[in-house]
Amino acid sequence: MKAGLADIPAAAKRLNAFERYLTVWVALCMLAGIGLGRWAPGLVSVLRGMEFGTGSQVNVPIAVLIWLMITPMMMKVDIASLRNVGRRPRGLAVTLLVNWLVKPFSMALIAWLFFRHVFAQWIPSADADQYIAGTIILAAAPCTAMVFVWSHLTDGDPAYTLVQVSLNDLIMLVLFAPVVRLLVSGASSLNVPFDVLLYSVGVFVVIPLAVGAASRRWLVRRHGREWFENTLLPRFAPITIAALLSTLVFIFAFQSDNMVRKFLHVVLIAIPLLVQVYFNSSLAYGLMRLARVPYPVAAPGALIGASNFFELAVATAIALFGPGSGAALATVVGVLVEVPVMLSVCGICNRTRHWFPAAGAGEGVRA
Repeated sequence: MKAGLADIPAAAKRLNAFERYLTVWVALCMLAGIGLGRWAPGLVSVLRGMEFGTGSQVNVPIAVLIWLMITPMMMKVDIASLRNVGRRPRGLAVTLLVNWLVKPFSMALIAWLFFRHVFAQWIPSADADQYIAGTIILAAAPCTAMVFVWSHLTDGDPAYTLVQVSLNDLIMLVLFAPVVRLLVSGASSLNVPFDVLLYSVGVFVVIPLAVGAASRRWLVRRHGREWFENTLLPRFAPITIAALLSTLVFIFAFQSDNMVRKFLHVVLIAIPLLVQVYFNSSLAYGLMRLARVPYPVAAPGALIGASNFFELAVATAIALFGPGSGAALATVVGVLVEVPVMLSVCGICNRTRHWFPAAGAGEGVRA
């Protein structure tokens, strides 16, 4: 940390106003959505009924808004960076282990334990199934965009962060659908149509990733990488922010009855989500330390194991169960708690960087 800034927390120093107060914006969207749902139920009914085909449950306004969110995120992914995948094998091995062999399965266990047993007297069985499904969907989608922010706040190595995000996005194309179906069917009594899952992956991952990768390659070749990353991408920020907030307003409007009648459920859903964030980030961070991975690799590795690709999770929950479902509500609660809990994880990483070897030791950090 630079001289004169040592007493300023990294999170407070580097987050922009929108990122720092994301929880506040989400809360305001919640109030706006609930108000819209209570005072203009006819309009909300029309918006909810706008689907890509009768019975598809893919809501047109939300789908368009999610594309506006996800496509600029995918433009940050550099597929060419995967040629460097072997440079930090220990860090990547820990990241992949936690993301795909621990995180979704531990979330399924934690959700089943809390919703079926700890909270059984407050949450009916049908609602418990929905909340279990939503939290599993959330955990099965590793973070894509916000992990760049969390990595930056902890002085993580940007080259490594880019490699791990790119690799996880490609793995997600293959594993997201089967992992979600296996765990949701196993931990709840819900039937998960595999074709709907594949459709969600295709619409909300494959298409934005393909468009983003093609656009990135063409624009970088035409205008240069510096212009693309420092001039063009920041221009998408207002669009992405507006799309995110509009999506949340719509979802909370569709969920207005649940939010009013089941506010206690919202609080209870947050608890297992918090448990899994701290469990998975601690596990990844601890394994990085045991493997003597340098801090600039260990920190983003722990953060991607804790954070979620909530845009994909929300879209998938809506496609599977509808915008007014408990599963969609659970994914939105994930958005509500994301920033404060991840800032706390960033703070822990910043305070414990002395646990790890210097960047030049062991598994080097190279661009």
